[in-house]
Order: sequence, then C-alpha cells, then structure tokens
Amino acid sequence: MKNTRNNEHSDRRSAAMDAKAALVEAFRTAKQAAEPNREARQTERRLIAEARDKRRSERAQAKLDEQNRIAAEAAARDAAAAAAARAEIDARELADKNRIERVLHDEAARKAERDRRYANRKARQA
Repeated sequence: MKNTRNNEHSDRRSAAMDAKAALVEAFRTAKQAAEPNREARQTERRLIAEARDKRRSERAQAKLDEQNRIAAEAAARDAAAAAAARAEIDARELADKNRIERVLHDEAARKAERDRRYANRKARQA
C-alpha cells in the first residue's frame, strides 16, 4: 500500500507540474504571438500620452494667459480709478483755491468800500 500512495502522490505532483508547464508554455506562446501587436500598442499609447501631455500644457498655458489678462485688466481698472480719484481731488483743490481767492477778493473789496466810505465821511466833516 505504501507504494500505491507514493504513486498517487507522484502522479499528482507530475500532473501538477505538467499543468504548470503547460500554462507557462501557453503564456510564452501568447506573449510571442502578441509581440508585433505589443510594439504597435506601446507606440500608440506613447502617442496618446504625448498628445495628452501637450493638451495639458496648452490648457495650463491658456489658464496662465487668462490669469495674466485678468490681472492686467484689474491693474488697468485700478489705474483708471486712481486717475479718476486724483482728478477729483485736483478739481476739489482747485474749487477750494478759487473759493478762497473769491473770499479774499470780496473781503478786499469790502475793505476798500469801507475805507472809501470812511474817507468820504471824513471829507464831509472837514
């Protein structure tokens, strides 16, 4: 009986090794059969990856250009707002200056009129 068990065990081992060898051989044949297609697929995948990278870089460049354009527009708006504010400040300062000049001129005219009346009164009294 001992012999029978060994034969069964060795039969199972050899069958398993034969099956494993058959699987390895099938893998090798499939690999060799797919060899011409593999290179074509690799080339195609490489071209697709390059196109994807190119599109990604174009999108990044477009995004950067858009951000630069927005920043330039914001800078232009800020400059225009600053110029408008400066023009308003200048106009207000000019109006204040003109008002001060008018007040001084009116005060000088009032003083001259008062001096003239005073001189006329003194002339009449003399």
